[in-house]
Amino acid sequence: MIKESAANAEEMARKVWLAGLGAYGKGFEELTGRMEALSTESNKFFDELVAKGQKIEDEGKVKVESVKNDVVAKTDIESRIETVRSKLGMGGNDNDQKIEDLSAKIDALTAAVAKLAAEPKTKPAAKPASKTAAKKA
Repeated sequence: MIKESAANAEEMARKVWLAGLGAYGKGFEELTGRMEALSTESNKFFDELVAKGQKIEDEGKVKVESVKNDVVAKTDIESRIETVRSKLGMGGNDNDQKIEDLSAKIDALTAAVAKLAAEPKTKPAAKPASKTAAKKA
């Protein structure tokens, strides 16, 4: 009976050992399957990202080209406007110089008026005969 009990215990221990090995094997197989699925999914996801990046890059190139063309057109228009303004004598630099010249003239006129106002008042000169008086004579 002891031999049978020992044999049963040995058989039970072997089954526990085999169950442990089976669990390890099952887990390994499941993990391997999931790793393959993840690898496939990650490759698919990567390819989707590449395609999306390509689309965004293409759209960006079109937008950059459009902005570049707009800037060139705007520069051409501004150049033409400046040419017309120059021909009409409306150049920005000319206006600054004209303002400085006018300011100098105003200063000179102000000084002249102040000088005249400071001079002593003298008897007003006789008025020339009016035209009606000249006609009567």
